[in-house]
Amino acid sequence: MEKRMTLTYEVGSGLYLNITNKCPCNCTFCIRHNGDGAYGSDPLWLEHQPTAEEVIEAIKKRDLSKYTEVVFCGYGEPTCELEILKQVSAYIRSVSDIRIRINTVGLSDLINKRDTTPEFAGVCDAISISLNASDSEAYAKVTRPSFKGVDCYKEMLSFASRVKNYVPEVVFTVVDIIGEEEIARSQKIADEIGIRLRVREYISE
Repeated sequence: MEKRMTLTYEVGSGLYLNITNKCPCNCTFCIRHNGDGAYGSDPLWLEHQPTAEEVIEAIKKRDLSKYTEVVFCGYGEPTCELEILKQVSAYIRSVSDIRIRINTVGLSDLINKRDTTPEFAGVCDAISISLNASDSEAYAKVTRPSFKGVDCYKEMLSFASRVKNYVPEVVFTVVDIIGEEEIARSQKIADEIGIRLRVREYISE
């Protein structure tokens, strides 16, 4: 009997890819705390870590011409499986010119223990990085990263400033529940680095 896993799901006009459940963070506002799915999807908890081939087979069951973009964003941090991400992106590039976006916490270098920014060249058209806060202390409280003895906020900002050399569009995001003052401070940080800030609505389910 075939195991049923949700590797692709739809949000608006986008096709979202759920390639891993691994994540180095435990964000206070993470949608994973509120249920098993997102935006009405089937459960996104994976029974096992899918291979690139499994994800590609799931994509083949979709008509990519129906969507405006493909987004690496599921119940995990996609750069935890960077090689799978790159293989899947290469497949998508081989069959379609659809826009590819990656939603990430921006800690790929810590996760993969190397400078990964050059590896994103040609892999995606856009990267959306969770800024989450305006300073290291607030970031640690909200994001709760698993890396100890490291200023993950500075690492994320460094990743963002470097990856924009390889990816056409880089955007910071914050969730609206952090409050207007914190959003204003986050806007200043984004402006200093030269990256656009988008305020996301908090989704509880």
